[in-house]
Amino acid sequence: MLRRILGFFLNGIIFIVPIAITVFIIYRLFIFLDGLLPVEKQFPGSGLIILVAVVTLMGFLGSTFVATPIRNWFNSLIDRIPLVKTLYSSITDLLSAFVGQKKRFNQPVLVKLSREAELERIGFVTDDDLMLLDSPKGKVAVYFPHSYSYTGNVFIIPKSNITPIDKNSSEVMKYIVSGGVAEIDEEP
Repeated sequence: MLRRILGFFLNGIIFIVPIAITVFIIYRLFIFLDGLLPVEKQFPGSGLIILVAVVTLMGFLGSTFVATPIRNWFNSLIDRIPLVKTLYSSITDLLSAFVGQKKRFNQPVLVKLSREAELERIGFVTDDDLMLLDSPKGKVAVYFPHSYSYTGNVFIIPKSNITPIDKNSSEVMKYIVSGGVAEIDEEP
């Protein structure tokens, strides 16, 4: 009987803790964003609304001809600072790969790591043409995200070791990042 009650308690923790942490983070984010406003009379969530409006306005300006000279000037300035250039371009490329027009994490694959072993790993093809690396034909770049982290490694893999996964790429990424414990929706 005590073992059964303990099981219910642990199931309750598994159910409640992720919800509580998510609600707490969202609450703290609202408080933080509302605290950024110097206005005394404000309503809860006004900071979030203003943040969304400013980001949307910046996105609009960034995609128009008005911002092109400013963006070019800023990029030429960044290009002159070696370490900052590398950091800025890496972050820009990574964000573009996830949400930009050049999405790169849209080809989930299963990679056989060796011919002898039945060891496979899930990743994403990020580059089909490796001419810039003088790589032999028949190889592709595959990104392997780490579990419980948003970091990963890129490996150059023979195409023959790759099996496409017919699932939604964001579901596959969620599965990898969760360490294989998240469920993948059935629809590709």
